[in-house]
Amino acid sequence: MNDLPPWPYPRWIAHRGAGKLAPENTLAAFRLGAEHGYRMFECDAKLSQDGVVFLMHDATLARTTGMPGIGGDQPWTTLSQLDAGGWHSRRYAGEPLPTLAALARFCLANDYLLNIEIKPTPGTDAETGAAVAREAARLWAGTAVPPLLSSFRPDALAAARDAVPALPRALLLDTPRSDWLDLARQLGCVAIVCNHALWDAQTVADARAAGFRQLSYTVNDDWAAQRLIDLGTDGIITDRVDLFSPAA
Repeated sequence: MNDLPPWPYPRWIAHRGAGKLAPENTLAAFRLGAEHGYRMFECDAKLSQDGVVFLMHDATLARTTGMPGIGGDQPWTTLSQLDAGGWHSRRYAGEPLPTLAALARFCLANDYLLNIEIKPTPGTDAETGAAVAREAARLWAGTAVPPLLSSFRPDALAAARDAVPALPRALLLDTPRSDWLDLARQLGCVAIVCNHALWDAQTVADARAAGFRQLSYTVNDDWAAQRLIDLGTDGIITDRVDLFSPAA
């Protein structure tokens, strides 16, 4: 299958907003990524104790807020008061954790696109997958290009598929697995997002023949980006928004 359906997303995607230049998964990061010319962003979404979809990568709060405990165990009223920027630099001290709804408002107001990684708190894969899909469908209802949902967790992707079948999905892979194409088919995915080292001429050809777009994370070096471009892959997720021009 060489003629894939049209792909509405740009090649270059800013990781967690602006990579390491701003506190990840905050609105400040997405604004900075946009200032560098990026039109698509990747973010991590999980559930608060009371069911609010908010942005955070880690299960625990300590690294990016300084608070002990697990983010998914806290209600949104508590999470919304945390400082998610001070760990990065004084410039961003006081930057709050955003909800997915807040990021959606920013993206929709500026015609930006989004890859939402479903990042469940351990033990909540299905619940989180379904909730993120429903919230994304609500927020992007009636838009021309919906967000791309992705996850390392097959159960989360399956729940997202069952909740909102129309939203596009992508399987995330960090290490090789023999059933990767079959799993992506079972989950109704449109793309596979790999650790960039996993792509070579054969895996790209296999994915393309099976009807999947090919994306990579986290690509921070010129040589790695050029290799993926030469292979003809479709998307590059990078921290280096200051190095790679998405217009190039």
